[in-house]
Amino acid sequence: MIKIIGVTDLQRKFKKVFDEVAEEHVPYVLTRGSRPEAVLIPYEQYLKYVQVDESGVLKRFDELLTKMAAATVGSSFREVERDVQEARKSVRGRKRR
Repeated sequence: MIKIIGVTDLQRKFKKVFDEVAEEHVPYVLTRGSRPEAVLIPYEQYLKYVQVDESGVLKRFDELLTKMAAATVGSSFREVERDVQEARKSVRGRKRR
């Protein structure tokens, strides 16, 4: 069960909350005012989240590579290289604005 706690209350009850998270695997949503600002979760759960996030990025990258391979069938290396250089210039131009 997820619990919600304000940061002021968390300061007063930190050891109790920390023990609940670490030993009982209870996640806490930390609020400032009435707005959720952060989440306190067990370290193992955090590692799983990071792993899932990385695998999602790798999956999207693989999908992009597949699309690029299909889009460049029949193109020469020089044509592809020229397109990459143009894309780099376009992206760099947007960053400066």
